[in-house]
Amino acid sequence: MDFTKTTEQDSHYNHLEKKSISDLLISINKEDETVPKAIKKALPELEKLIIEVVTQLKSGGRLFYIGAGTSGRLGILDASECPPTFGVPQGLVVGLIAGGDTAIRKAVEFAEDDSKQGWQDLENYDVNQKDIVIGIAASGTTPYVIGALKACQLQRIPTGCITCNAKSPITKVSDHPIEVVVGPEVVTGSSRMKAGTAQKLILNMITTTAMIQLGHVKGNKMVDMQLSNDKLVIRGTEILMNELQIEAGKAKALLIKHQSVRAAINAYENGN
Repeated sequence: MDFTKTTEQDSHYNHLEKKSISDLLISINKEDETVPKAIKKALPELEKLIIEVVTQLKSGGRLFYIGAGTSGRLGILDASECPPTFGVPQGLVVGLIAGGDTAIRKAVEFAEDDSKQGWQDLENYDVNQKDIVIGIAASGTTPYVIGALKACQLQRIPTGCITCNAKSPITKVSDHPIEVVVGPEVVTGSSRMKAGTAQKLILNMITTTAMIQLGHVKGNKMVDMQLSNDKLVIRGTEILMNELQIEAGKAKALLIKHQSVRAAINAYENGN
């Protein structure tokens, strides 16, 4: 298999230290503009992956993200935002990172090189055939992630991956590989940049689309969001005002009483 790590290729820009702040920003922005175009090419494959995600979640399964470094942190970020945004239980979407929780804030040396630890981390959650596991690796070569996906396939657990190199080893252990080739970074090898941006956009698309399909959005509103701060209480109140055509005081009282936009709407429509 032909495999070139475009994420590690030399930057198209040189003598960065001699450039002005304006020139640096223009260069970075120019490269960032290429990311959505690269993702667009992968939409058919991404659709197939999300269909599998929705199928597994509807069957009582869970979605696991597993990665190392920036990739692992992005998976954890996306997973952690699902409960407050869509009102789903903690643990429906799980993010795992090489090196454990310590690695969220501080790099754990050589953690990503352990080809067995990824599967062990998944086993701690009793991962099974109802679930789906998506490996995130910009390089497509991370042993921690590849080992986990390979073990999943042996156990007939559906797999997917998000990588930024074409024909990388991770695609061999993924039922639904997503390849978004963004090319060299402005700072050579710094895949926290374009590659990380691509991964974040794809993760947004996976969970947002899946949660809409699972019924956690009404119209275009987050009707199952958790009321975890004043901003969200205000947002929920405004949704009720617009949806039910009622004044602010009544909407807020209804929301506080039922602690859910959806529950408040259902109660009002049923005369409660």
